Amino acid sequence: MMHPIDRTKLFTDVEAFCQEIRPHEELCYVEHRYNDQVIPLARKHDLLAIPVPVEYGGRGADTVTYARALVRIGREGTGVRTFFSGHTSIGEYPIATYGNEEQKRHYLPAAAHGECILAFGLTEPDAGSNPLEMTSTYSREGDHFRLDGVKYLISNGGICDAVVTFAYPRGDDGQKLPGSRISAFIVDRGAGFVSEDLTAKMGMPTSNTAMFEMSGCRVPVGNMLGEEGAGFRIAMGTLVSGRLSVASGCLGVIEDSLTECLTYARERHQHGKPIGKHQLVQEHLAAMEQARLVSDCVLMRAAEAKDAAQEAPTNADLRNRADMLAAQAKLFITNAAWDAVDRAVQIYGGRGWSTLYRVGRHLMDVRVCRIYEGTDEVLKLKIAAGLLGKEFEAYR
Repeated sequence: MMHPIDRTKLFTDVEAFCQEIRPHEELCYVEHRYNDQVIPLARKHDLLAIPVPVEYGGRGADTVTYARALVRIGREGTGVRTFFSGHTSIGEYPIATYGNEEQKRHYLPAAAHGECILAFGLTEPDAGSNPLEMTSTYSREGDHFRLDGVKYLISNGGICDAVVTFAYPRGDDGQKLPGSRISAFIVDRGAGFVSEDLTAKMGMPTSNTAMFEMSGCRVPVGNMLGEEGAGFRIAMGTLVSGRLSVASGCLGVIEDSLTECLTYARERHQHGKPIGKHQLVQEHLAAMEQARLVSDCVLMRAAEAKDAAQEAPTNADLRNRADMLAAQAKLFITNAAWDAVDRAVQIYGGRGWSTLYRVGRHLMDVRVCRIYEGTDEVLKLKIAAGLLGKEFEAYR
């Protein structure tokens, strides 16, 4: 059942959250530590389940509205936005979309209230761009599944209470069953997985990234997500949501970088005048504004396509269109953000090469956005195959 959303109230809450989180984020970044105020403040402002249906404790936002919220959150830093991507875009989303009623009732209200932080465990040390190469396995043991394997570079992996993860059925030799298909599971931390935070990152020190090992994890049969063998479809469907969230956050990075640079260009004097009067600085600003404008248009088109596909879930054409536009938005906007923050650092000069300034932090953080949720290269191949036809896929 759909409920009308009060967008004005939602965006007011998002703005209040962003105002409160900023000083914490800046301090945590300089101190190179996880920002432990993101979850409490998101809970305070009821932002932990923005697109989740109201009947499961969420705000019931459509994709366009949620994207707009993430754009604003993205201005506060890619680390802050990454938490929401991990918890909501790829954590709550697959449960809300592919889960049964019992799973939705059990996990979504708790996630909305901050009682159950979620993550998405697809990547493995030797299975990144091609998840089909994963080695995690499962077997049925009475009323439980036993899961074994290692997941790597998982956003929220060290702070989550449950993770949506994936594995192949296991054969008698203990290896994945030849010719089998991946299945998806909701695994509670109490099931026995052990996580280790990964702190040797080039950016995003304020977000949590971890690897976790499942060694004999006992997962109730009722925690299989979707049908057995449907894991790859669930993962790929979820990545559409994840890619839009990354694109949204990167638009926020462009907006914030431009805002910071406009102020700096008016206040900073060199050669006897504000640097904003220098033509080459203006060239950078004009390019950043073009990146902002075009990225906004691309994002909204992709978000609208996702909403249209959700309104008609059996329409394969709409679903494929949403998938393709999400890939295009993610590829274009992440690269536009990288170029924009590079220009921002150039405008700031030596001060830009410092995490004491927002543009320097954005530069450190946004580079990974061209890697996670689909690398540039994989997305280019996906887009080209979409134009040429399935028989031209580079990897079949």
